[in-house]
Amino acid sequence: MSPKNARGFTLVEVLVALMIVAMGLTALMVAVSSTARTSGYLRDKTLAQWIALNRISEVRLNNSNNKFAQNTDTAEVNFAGRTWHYDTKYFDTSITTMKHVVVRVYAGDAKTKGNPIAESSGFLGSALGTPGGSNTEWAQGSPAAAAGTAGTPAATPAVGTPAAGASGTTGSSVPAPTGTGQTPLQ
Repeated sequence: MSPKNARGFTLVEVLVALMIVAMGLTALMVAVSSTARTSGYLRDKTLAQWIALNRISEVRLNNSNNKFAQNTDTAEVNFAGRTWHYDTKYFDTSITTMKHVVVRVYAGDAKTKGNPIAESSGFLGSALGTPGGSNTEWAQGSPAAAAGTAGTPAATPAVGTPAAGASGTTGSSVPAPTGTGQTPLQ
């Protein structure tokens, strides 16, 4: 056979093409397995976070039992078809009636060692004041407090109507500041 009549690929060309395809498929498989691994980790982290938040809510609801006197407790829980364990730690704060609660959640039973998958913290304690009561007048010194009574907003003009004392007569919707000695920009 002469080189003019030869058609097709040589063995070396076919092997090079196969190597290129094999490397591309390997890279694709690595990316797919990494995505699957990340998805599993995020699922576990989400479930562990839910367990931690549930535990904080449980501690707050069981506040009357004064269960946090020992400063730590651990337990196992079955959640989403798996076994998890958590430890709850209670820390003192500068406010004597309040505790800082930290919950760490681990995958597996209590014998399984490892790093926590999720950690959540909250606060627990009694109220510092009566509900709805306040010792501070938050509106004191504000323009609303100066124009109206404390705690109620001052009446504002409707949009599109000139405010009292505003300079200009045609459609100024910017109210004039009261008591500042300034005029609004046009």
